[in-house]
Amino acid sequence: MLEASELAAVRGERAVFAGLSFAVPAGGALLLAGPNGAGKSTLLRVLAGLLRPDAGQLLWQGADALADRAAHAARLAWVGPLDALKPGLTVAETLQFHARMTDGTVERGLDAFALRPVADLPVRMLSTGQRRRVALARLALAPRAVWLLDEPTLGLDAAAVARFGEIAAAHRARGGLIIAATHLPLPLPDAAELRLA
Repeated sequence: MLEASELAAVRGERAVFAGLSFAVPAGGALLLAGPNGAGKSTLLRVLAGLLRPDAGQLLWQGADALADRAAHAARLAWVGPLDALKPGLTVAETLQFHARMTDGTVERGLDAFALRPVADLPVRMLSTGQRRRVALARLALAPRAVWLLDEPTLGLDAAAVARFGEIAAAHRARGGLIIAATHLPLPLPDAAELRLA
């Protein structure tokens, strides 16, 4: 479904990575591993179309994925290392905003990560793990084929990690794919691994 061919990224005078090739099929998962500064987040930004690759090509079902950036963006859900939440909005208001953009329902997002008890609290009052659960709940609202995740379970307790595993498994069972950068074990059975040095 999503294929990278000889991708390279250069920042300043430094090659962050070069010659990266991989394919992630429908229902597949790819873990990006490696030390800090190895290029995991940069690769995710290239895959999202936020950065142009300095060499190589990104293909979606055999065609240039970045030829139509709007179409590429429409097939992606992105959760970065920052939660990107407005502190003054409540959890329900936050999810309502995203539900309107994706034809999802607030209830689906609240239930995905057991957020009903904090639905009426402003985001600024949430713990780190609760904020992360709100950020991840947006995935349940968006029927997007490709999930790009940067440290998705950072700050989550064991129960929330298990919930993440459940929604990830359901996404993959529907033919979706996941590419995740992580330093922590993720509940993504049979995921391939790409180690960046």
